[in-house]
Amino acid sequence: MKILTFSGATPAEALKKAQLEVGEEAMLIETREVQKKSLGKSALYEIVVGVEEHTLPKPRAKVEEPLMKQRPLAQKSSDVLYNISEAAKQISKIAEVTEEERTPTQAPVRESEDLKRIKEEIEKLGDKVKLIQNMFWSEKSPKTTAAIPPEFAEIYRLAQQSGMDQAHLDEIMHLTLEHMPSKMRESSETVKRYFQVLMRKMIPVRMETPPKNGGKKVIMLVGPTGVGKTTSIAKLAARFSYLLDKKYKVGLVVLDTYRIGAVEQLMQYARMMKLGIETVVDPPEFSSALNALRYSDYILIDTMGSSPYDKGKIEKIYECLRGNDTDYSVDVVLVMPSSIKYEDLKATYENFAPLGIDTMMFTKLDETRGFGNIFSLVYETKVPISYFSVGQEVPEDLAVATSDFLVDCLMNGFIKGESV
Repeated sequence: MKILTFSGATPAEALKKAQLEVGEEAMLIETREVQKKSLGKSALYEIVVGVEEHTLPKPRAKVEEPLMKQRPLAQKSSDVLYNISEAAKQISKIAEVTEEERTPTQAPVRESEDLKRIKEEIEKLGDKVKLIQNMFWSEKSPKTTAAIPPEFAEIYRLAQQSGMDQAHLDEIMHLTLEHMPSKMRESSETVKRYFQVLMRKMIPVRMETPPKNGGKKVIMLVGPTGVGKTTSIAKLAARFSYLLDKKYKVGLVVLDTYRIGAVEQLMQYARMMKLGIETVVDPPEFSSALNALRYSDYILIDTMGSSPYDKGKIEKIYECLRGNDTDYSVDVVLVMPSSIKYEDLKATYENFAPLGIDTMMFTKLDETRGFGNIFSLVYETKVPISYFSVGQEVPEDLAVATSDFLVDCLMNGFIKGESV
């Protein structure tokens, strides 16, 4: 076998040169970054290919395209990508034919060795097509701080497009490259599974536990205006009152007396579910409201919505917590929408952090396609997630948080009704 090296500004450009020089029979052995892109210098990549000498094409005179017909490399790359996609479709059809050879009326028999080999070759070829597709994607993608092996390109692209912070993505990719067993790198599918397992271990969640020994759980929802705190309170109230194995007694406290509409909405929910409700205008009334609901197993507190930068309203909530002279510990849940970028989520968290955030709850999961922003915030703050709100329906559209659910949304997208 003859070993040849080709270079280019991108892996795709180097691969293109190899294909033009030695044809399609070459086997890709290695891709490496020789020179990083810097001021005044373009990046340089090398690919190493092996080719059987008898398959090398005979040299032929180079025929230049007429100037009018020449196209830039990016356009040619897109044509190659289209041809690769066509190849992928043909592979799928071949796979379907091999499956159809087994008719439903035939008794199950052991596959012949030839058929097994054909299937294995199809799977390998399909995986190579996926790798090449992702190499062409990297031609247009932002460059990471380290070279990404071709078999890792798919998960890198998915994670980056999800809105994950670049520094977090690079760190996770580094951990994956460092600790992943070499045998698992043979397939992009096994690489993706390993990456998902690693991310699951990085997401802290708070399991839902009932009150112990006749105690009470006091949960306060805080967060910006318009994130769905009042609707989330209603969902939690319905869940604890009707949907669990035991029907718990629930009481409501409203601090949001600035918004008459929000108070009326929660009072309407309280009437429908036959729940006790107390309103608090000034911080000294907070402890009295909790004591008035002492018969409840759960006390849920709806707070005034405010801009993350409105220190006055956040301070008023803090005064209520500071003035709490009851025996009840208040669990503070920061509610944020999943549809805003990571930097805005982080700024919101930092401004509400003085309240002592115990867990986070994310709403509007049905209004976004990227979930890397949530992962990055949780990874950065180490504060666990307790619930996800996945729609407007009360009480159906509420899910107890799991790391599996978030990672599945991040890598495969959220489909309502399938993942909750």
